[in-house]
Amino acid sequence: MSNLIVFFLIVGYVGIGWKFWNGFTRTNFTPSLPNRIALSLLWPVFIVNKSYRRNFRKALKG
Repeated sequence: MSNLIVFFLIVGYVGIGWKFWNGFTRTNFTPSLPNRIALSLLWPVFIVNKSYRRNFRKALKG
């Protein structure tokens, strides 16, 4: 059962990161590759920031 939960958490993490990666151009962030990689991989860390959340929603709405 715990393996299934871990699997779904990983799939969700990767899925949301991929969706953010594809919608990155709709954000106000600097369009550089290192910035895009870091913000796409570390989205759970930055989600507490209000400005990041606003841009995150813009990217996901696509």
